[in-house]
Amino acid sequence: MLRDLILKNRSYRRFVSTAAIEESTLRELVDLARFSASGANLQGLKFMLSWDKEKNAAIFPALRWAGYLKDWDGPEAGERPTAYIIILGDTGISKNFGVDHGIAAQSMLLGAVEKGLGGCMIASIQSKVLRQALSIPGQYEILLALALGKPVEQVQLDELGADGSIKYWRDAQGVHHVPKRALDDLVL
Repeated sequence: MLRDLILKNRSYRRFVSTAAIEESTLRELVDLARFSASGANLQGLKFMLSWDKEKNAAIFPALRWAGYLKDWDGPEAGERPTAYIIILGDTGISKNFGVDHGIAAQSMLLGAVEKGLGGCMIASIQSKVLRQALSIPGQYEILLALALGKPVEQVQLDELGADGSIKYWRDAQGVHHVPKRALDDLVL
């Protein structure tokens, strides 16, 4: 069911480093994005794929992993993503990509979950570093990076606490807790 996929689709940031992802799997995920909605049907998104260890190593330092976890710089060696999809906006097609990249990313992450994988949508990107590392032409705006792999961490959804904090956190066992607002607090 769709609800089950959505509940399993968490922002995973630690992965099994020996669980490789093939190019064909990444292409299948981009194919899901291809069929997703696009403002004015412009279809201005392009995708760079990485499943190669060396290319992955060049992408990793350009990404910021978890803003609320101040003492964590991202996954350690051995827990890093085994693949990435970099979502780009082709400025030759459009100058504004609206929410197209979010729609595409969600479609691809749901597809990843269906395949027993997980990922994290990352918008905190050092664009100059990534552009240079991947030789991304200036025509393409860097919009998002999807870090992908077989998740090694447990992510737990919690009810929002009495303090109202939405900040995610990790407990002593390494479980990643994500507070969520109640449905009644969302519906006006």
